[in-house]
Amino acid sequence: MNKDTTFSIRIASGDLDIIKKKARQARLSQSDYVTRCCLGRQVVVIEDLKEAAKQLRAIGNNLNQLTALVNMGRVSVTSLDSMAQELAAVSAALRAVQERGRWDK
Repeated sequence: MNKDTTFSIRIASGDLDIIKKKARQARLSQSDYVTRCCLGRQVVVIEDLKEAAKQLRAIGNNLNQLTALVNMGRVSVTSLDSMAQELAAVSAALRAVQERGRWDK
């Protein structure tokens, strides 16, 4: 949406400090943060999601390496399919958490 209007308010310096801190935590500009709050949109901050996604990618890479070894006949693993299903379930849950923290633009 095009920001074409200026809106000025008077606010206590302590409140402004809190707004700045919360906008930083949400990785939003102050303008976007205040606009979303005023329009009744929930601002969700998900901590440590990057680390969880990084670990999930590492697990997926290991699973792909195991799959390649099984396909070459070097390793015999009987429960690889169940591991893949569990990884897909974890990935889907992580994606759902991440999507709840995003906003439509």
